[in-house]
Amino acid sequence: MTRVARPVPVARGRVFYGWVVLAAAIAVIMVGVGITFALAVFLKPLEEEFGWSRSLISGIALLNWVIFGVGAFAWGALSDRVGTRRVVAAGAGLLGAAMLLSSRVEAAWQLYAAFGILGAAGSSAFYVPLSAMATRWFAARRGLALGLISAGMGLGILVVPPLARALITAVGWRTTFALFGLLTWAVAFAVVRLLHDRPADVGLEAYGGNGSPAAALSRPGGMTPGDALRHPAFWVIALVHFACCAAHSGPIFHMVAHAMDLGAPKMAAAAMLGLSGGTSIAGRIGSGLCADRFGAKPALVGMLALQAATLSTYLVAEGTVPLFGVALVFGVAYGGAMPLYAFVAREYFGEFVIGTAFGGIFFLSAIGMGLGAYAGGGLHDLLGSYWSLHLGSTLVGAAAVAVALALRPPQPAPALAGGR
Repeated sequence: MTRVARPVPVARGRVFYGWVVLAAAIAVIMVGVGITFALAVFLKPLEEEFGWSRSLISGIALLNWVIFGVGAFAWGALSDRVGTRRVVAAGAGLLGAAMLLSSRVEAAWQLYAAFGILGAAGSSAFYVPLSAMATRWFAARRGLALGLISAGMGLGILVVPPLARALITAVGWRTTFALFGLLTWAVAFAVVRLLHDRPADVGLEAYGGNGSPAAALSRPGGMTPGDALRHPAFWVIALVHFACCAAHSGPIFHMVAHAMDLGAPKMAAAAMLGLSGGTSIAGRIGSGLCADRFGAKPALVGMLALQAATLSTYLVAEGTVPLFGVALVFGVAYGGAMPLYAFVAREYFGEFVIGTAFGGIFFLSAIGMGLGAYAGGGLHDLLGSYWSLHLGSTLVGAAAVAVALALRPPQPAPALAGGR
C-alpha cells in the first residue's frame, strides 16, 4: 500500500512552507561552506606551528575541493533517489566527525585525510542537493529562491572565518576545529527534519504553479540523467562554472594571507574575508532577482564580467583600506554568479534530473576551486608574492565571460530528449 504524505496545515495568509524549507537549507549550508572556507584562517597558525609551506597547506584545499566536487555529484544523484533529508543528515555526520579528527592531527597527511577527504565528503552533501530541492519548491521566484540558498554560502563566509580567527586567538586552533564539529551536528539536528524534497510531499503545490520554461522536460519519461550528461549545454555550463571558480578561488583562499603579507592586522585580514562573504549575500540575492526579471544568462554574464574587472584591481591594491574596498566589490561579483548555475541547469534539464545534472556541473567547478587555491600557494612559494595569482585569475575570469556568451537558450523538449 502506498503511503500518502500527511498534508501540512496551511491556513490562508500563513507563510508558504517553502520559505521554511529555504531557511533550514540556508542554516546547513552556512555551517558547511563556512567551515570549508575557514581553512584559509587556519593557514597561518598551521604554518607557524608545524613549519608547513603554503603550497602544502593549499594542497589540502585542492584535495578538499576535488573530493567536494565528486561528493556533490554523488550526493546530488543520490538525492534524486533517496531524498535530500537523508543525504544532508549523512553529510552532517561526516563533517562533524572530520572536524573532531582535524583537532587531533600531528602530521600533514592526517589533516589531508580528515579535513581534505572526510570533511569534503560531508560538506559536499549540502549545496547541490539543497539547490535542487529549492528548484522544485518554487516555479515563480525561482531565481530569488536560489539566490537565498546561495546566500547561505555567503553567510558562512561572513560568519565562520572571523569566528574561527577569534576562537583560534582565544582557545587555539585545535579546540576551534572541535567546536566546529559540534556546531555542525547541533545545526543539523535542529533543522534537517524540516527538509522536504517536493511540495507534494506535504500536500502543497510549488510556489507560483508550474511556471518553468522547461516544464516539458520535467515530466517522467523526459530527459534522463544520461541525456543530461551528454547534452552539449551541460559541458558549456560546466566549463563556465569551472573557469568562474578557478578565477576566484585563489584570491578568496589567500585573501587573509595576502592582506597580512601587505601589513594588515590579523583580525582585519580575517574581517576582509568575512566582508566579502557578507557582500556576496547581496550579490547572490540580487542576481537571483535579476535572473527572474531578465533571464539567467544575462545575469550570469554581467556577474562574470564584474568578477573579472574586480580581480584586476588586486594587481594594484595595497594597504588595508584599499583591500577592504576590493573585498567588498569582489564579494558581490563572485557571490552573484553562484546561484545562477543551478537556475540555468533547471531551465535545460528539468526537475527530475536536476540533482544529477547540477551535481555534475558543480563537480567540474569544484576542481576549478581546488586548482585556483593550490596555484595561489604554489605561485607564492615560487615567486614570493600573489601578483601572478591575481593576473592569472583575471585572465581566467575574462575567459569565463567569453564562454558564457556562447550559451544558447534551451530547445523544445523533443529536441532535447531525443524525441521521447
